Amino acid sequence: MLMPKRVKRRKVQRGRMKGIATRGNSLAYGTYGMIATEPCWIKSNQIESARIALTRYIKRGGKVWIKVFPDKPVTKKPADTRMGSGKGNPEFWVAVVKPGRVLFEIEGVSEAVAREALRLAGNKLPCKTKFIKKEETPAVEGGEKNEE
Repeated sequence: MLMPKRVKRRKVQRGRMKGIATRGNSLAYGTYGMIATEPCWIKSNQIESARIALTRYIKRGGKVWIKVFPDKPVTKKPADTRMGSGKGNPEFWVAVVKPGRVLFEIEGVSEAVAREALRLAGNKLPCKTKFIKKEETPAVEGGEKNEE
């Protein structure tokens, strides 16, 4: 499971996921990729599950890059605990994903294989995803502004 070795703060606030991704929104390494089309928190075990589905389908033929890392701790209070008495303990780690963020990249396989592998990996994730190629620029619905 992915998690940071050490962090500056043990507990962080929840935050908001408004807007579209301004960083990590283009393919940097691979030829094909998968972008998120809606905001979500992706847990470390979901990233690992998607990675396993991806590498199993391509039969270790190509190269895979994971472009998100879970660095936000999410706290949870124990069951049967009354209100108050402070914040709970960290339970799991999440990666904050905004629309347009590249999640995975693949290189070294055909487009049909990459498309199916990324579809299978996308089924393991809690948000809707979209397949992109190197030539295309990722377009997220509701993100474009028309200047007239």
